[in-house]
Amino acid sequence: MRTVKTTVSLQRRLELEKRARWMRRSPTAGEYLLWRELRSKKQGVQFRRQAVLLGRFIVDFYAASVGLVVELDGGYHVERTRADARRDAALQRAGYQVLRLSESLVTSQLEVAVARVRERLG
Repeated sequence: MRTVKTTVSLQRRLELEKRARWMRRSPTAGEYLLWRELRSKKQGVQFRRQAVLLGRFIVDFYAASVGLVVELDGGYHVERTRADARRDAALQRAGYQVLRLSESLVTSQLEVAVARVRERLG
């Protein structure tokens, strides 16, 4: 079960929600393309974009019914491999499954990226 208590201040939670709203309005090219394939239950489950989880992480896409987090890794993530691994571990300890896709895969081979998401959905 994915119920994890976290102690996050109301101010921090509001800051994260505000940032998530901004990120939803300003998607990367890969986020835009993948969202077109995930929205409206096109893959059989409802996804949300830029969702706040555990009161401290904003994830690119989240399917609550199956606990799947999909993250797109662009150039920013090249220098963040250790931080991303810690973040993934925290999410996995809380019961989420995390799928990381490269932004270049999504923009150049969208059908392959969507197939990987479908595989994780079972």
